[in-house]
Amino acid sequence: MSRIGRMPIVLPGGVTVDVAGDQVTVTGPQGVLSRRVPSEITIRQDGGVLLVERPGDERRQRALHGLTRSLVSNMVTGVTAGYSKELDIVGVGYRATAKGPGSIELALGFSHTVPVEAPEGVTFEVPSPTRVVVKGIDKEKVGQVAADIRKIRKPEPYKGKGVRYVGERVLRKAGKAAK
Repeated sequence: MSRIGRMPIVLPGGVTVDVAGDQVTVTGPQGVLSRRVPSEITIRQDGGVLLVERPGDERRQRALHGLTRSLVSNMVTGVTAGYSKELDIVGVGYRATAKGPGSIELALGFSHTVPVEAPEGVTFEVPSPTRVVVKGIDKEKVGQVAADIRKIRKPEPYKGKGVRYVGERVLRKAGKAAK
C-alpha cells in the first residue's frame, strides 16, 4: 500500500465534500474546488474523514493512489487556509507595482514594463516594491502563476539579479579574474 495513499484526510469544520462518480467537489470558507479523479480510485467519506482507496495492486492503480490522495488533500487545505507564494525582486531599478487585485506591472530591466494578469481565483499583493505575493485556493494555479512571473526574468548567476522565490538560494559564479 502507498504510505501517502492510505493516510486519511481529516475534514476541518465548515468543509463539505461531494463525490459524484469520478468528480470530487470540496466546499469551504474560502471557496469551492472541483476535480475529476481517475475512475479506478474510489473516495469515500467516513464521518469527518475522507479515505482514498484503490481496488487492486496494479502498477497504474498504485501510481494514482498517493497522487489522488495528495490532490484531494490540497483541495481541502486550499478551501480552508488557501495557498501563497512569495517572490523577491532583486536588482537596481527592478520593482513591482500593483494595478488592482488581479494585475501587477513589473519593471525588470527591459525597455518596457511587463504587465501580468492573474487568472481567475488568483490575486496579487505587493507589500513592498521588491516583493510580490501570489495568493489563491488552488495550489497548482498559485504555483504556476508564481513560476510564470519568475520565468520573465530568472535570477542570473553573476550578480543574482532577477525574480526569485523567497528563501531560494541562487548559486553565484565568480566573474572574470582580474590581472
